Amino acid sequence: MRIHERIRAYARFLRAAFAINLLAAFEYRANFLIQFFGMMLNNAAFALFWKVLIDRTGGIGGYTFADVMFVWAVVSSAFGLAHVLFGNVRNLGNIIVNGELDIYLLQPKDAFLNILVSKSVISAWGDLAYGFIVLALLPGMNLERFALFALFTLSGGILFAATFAAAECLAFFLGNADAISSAVMEFILSFSLYPETIFGPGMRWVFYTLVPSGFIAFLPLAAFRSLDLRLVPLIVFAAAAYAGASYALFRAGLRRYESGNRIGARM
Repeated sequence: MRIHERIRAYARFLRAAFAINLLAAFEYRANFLIQFFGMMLNNAAFALFWKVLIDRTGGIGGYTFADVMFVWAVVSSAFGLAHVLFGNVRNLGNIIVNGELDIYLLQPKDAFLNILVSKSVISAWGDLAYGFIVLALLPGMNLERFALFALFTLSGGILFAATFAAAECLAFFLGNADAISSAVMEFILSFSLYPETIFGPGMRWVFYTLVPSGFIAFLPLAAFRSLDLRLVPLIVFAAAAYAGASYALFRAGLRRYESGNRIGARM
């Protein structure tokens, strides 16, 4: 199959997976709405906390309230997008440990992508929407800034999914990797949602290596503040590099995988 035909085939597959997950989410509308608005209210509570804090202090680490809200918006939307499109990413380790990869390995599409897109997290829609609502309330918004935010949401979503997937893939080598995966998620969120300048210089290298908070939140903020488009290729390259490294780790782990000898079907 030619490369462009293969790309079109995977585009159709991704559209179909997204449509199925969306229909499944809307099957129970009340549950969807409760989780959707519940997540938005949860995020709004943190926005209120930061508003009170910065009003009293005048700023944290050189960040204004608008800076903090941009960081919360882009992290929220990127985290939401990662779990809307790749909602099975946090289950990857359990699938490996329980020997349930066989179902995906026997299907014609790439197993790694197939696993990730086979589920969508309902509450993540609230995260995704919350970021864009906050963005609309920020001062100085225009079409160029909106386009930048949408791009950073996409790159951040890929970075979140790639990093979570890489942590889950450690199950190939360590067995149960739930503790590591949970720690990685907490570290990324904790570091990304606070001003970079409050952390010591000795820690900042972590934000651009093991925990890609720098590419999810800090560099996007710098680009958004001054419309510095020179940072955009670096952020996009980082997202592609982390995704490639995560996929390579999965392929390396497959060489160690032992079938669960289970008979199952996936609809």
